[in-house]
Amino acid sequence: MLKQVSLIFLVLFACYMGVHSQKLKHLTNQIEVKAPASEVWELYRHLGISRLAADQLKNVIQSIKVLKGHGGVGTVLKLTFVPGNSSYTEKFTVIDDKKRVKVARGLQGGCLAIGCSVQTVRLDIIEKSERSSIIKSDISYAVKKEFEAKDPKPNIQLLAAAAQIAKKFLESKHNA
Repeated sequence: MLKQVSLIFLVLFACYMGVHSQKLKHLTNQIEVKAPASEVWELYRHLGISRLAADQLKNVIQSIKVLKGHGGVGTVLKLTFVPGNSSYTEKFTVIDDKKRVKVARGLQGGCLAIGCSVQTVRLDIIEKSERSSIIKSDISYAVKKEFEAKDPKPNIQLLAAAAQIAKKFLESKHNA
């Protein structure tokens, strides 16, 4: 029995180390917003930015569905893209109100569907001044060995577009 438990532990540890020893690549986007970081964070911390982006990007996002949760850690979100034949599902793993950081791990679709073994989205809301902040979007990913020649990459354009929408939305509130 002890040998079986030890073997299972060893296999699980090897799998964990295999995933975490892969070199992660990063795609990053930053945009400055003339709004306090606290307001930007309120939009980003739960489902606000996802719903706003889905509403404003109807030519890209067909639907957004919460499969589990209410916007906090553990929430599982599925985005279906136009024309409806591809989707991306992610799980919120970190929501840090103090640091204004939100992390989501890809579960299905996106880069995972084209050869990536890991895809993580990190959103940082950085206070620049009392009335200005930066939305930093970062996608980290690892490519499976057998797909390295194809060099698959996640698409950061959707996160960049969502940040532009957030900027326009938040700045229009301050200019009204």
